[in-house]
Amino acid sequence: MLNLSKFKQEYQELSRKLSGSEATKDRDSYAKLAKRFSYLEKVIALDDARAALRQEVEHLKAIVADSSESQDMKDLAREEIPKLESRISSLMAQIEEKLFEEDVQEHDVIIEIRAAAGGEESALFGASLFKMYSKYAELRGWKFEVLSSSSTEIGGYKEVVFSIKGKGAWNRLKFESGVHRVQRVPVTESGGRIHTSTVTVAVLVEPKEVDVKINPEDLKIDTYRASGAGGQHVNVTDSAVRITHLPTGTIVSCQDERSQIKNRAKAMRVIKAKIMEKVARDETNKVIQARRTQVGTGDRSEKIRTYNFPERRVTDHRINFTIYRLEEVLQGDMDEVTNALLKEERRKMYEAKGLA
Repeated sequence: MLNLSKFKQEYQELSRKLSGSEATKDRDSYAKLAKRFSYLEKVIALDDARAALRQEVEHLKAIVADSSESQDMKDLAREEIPKLESRISSLMAQIEEKLFEEDVQEHDVIIEIRAAAGGEESALFGASLFKMYSKYAELRGWKFEVLSSSSTEIGGYKEVVFSIKGKGAWNRLKFESGVHRVQRVPVTESGGRIHTSTVTVAVLVEPKEVDVKINPEDLKIDTYRASGAGGQHVNVTDSAVRITHLPTGTIVSCQDERSQIKNRAKAMRVIKAKIMEKVARDETNKVIQARRTQVGTGDRSEKIRTYNFPERRVTDHRINFTIYRLEEVLQGDMDEVTNALLKEERRKMYEAKGLA
């Protein structure tokens, strides 16, 4: 059960400040206080309504237990209790959404999938994850765009980079960073033995132009002829682009488009995201955050999830969460997994805010 005593105390303090003569002297300060007061007022109103319904339920339960009450009254009370409890649950969900609202960040994301241990089998599973995320984006109504890819002869991906844009994309997909492990019998295995392979996934915030400024002199841009699958045009012109950010040593290549200009634009989007991630990671390493609500560290060496084909099992190791719906998850039905991760993130956030 959430404890909103601190919120109510803050609400009372803000009420006194806003009614004082000093509050209006600084317009910016007053606006911030008024915004916070309005937010707290909404949360507390929902909680007061929930408390009133809870009190009503307790009253009805007392009627049911009272031997002096008529059977008709007891039956009416029994009938009313589930309805009120349903309304209480709905109010509780609204309160949780309000409490989480302050911490929700809206960002477009860039996702990078790379084959790791397991050779061709790893590349094939990278293709499966690519399909999973693309299907999930489709189900959620998000915009999906491939930025760069390097495929294998039998349909796997050595590497694939893509962007996802839409409301909630960052908040649901930020948990995907890390090592994804697959356990299955590879198509290339004649003996029927189960192999374990891994794929790394990196989820980056796609920066806006104002977020990252790159000095053109810090970039080394090379062009070359594209290779691999992609049609007859790939080897005709020097359309592929490789950009190196000299101060950080970050390298991004793109060859998916026929146009060198388009490849360059896509490569710049990825390199900006990588530089922004590196800056954020360096800052985090310098100062350990006192308040951390995100589940997991996002470190790429962390084995975050296992996909076990013989058992049809998906296990997220960070929260000890397991479901036996592997096929559905790989078809993009990821909400059960992401909801569990969001629930744990909220639990940690409530603890950090003293609400638990």
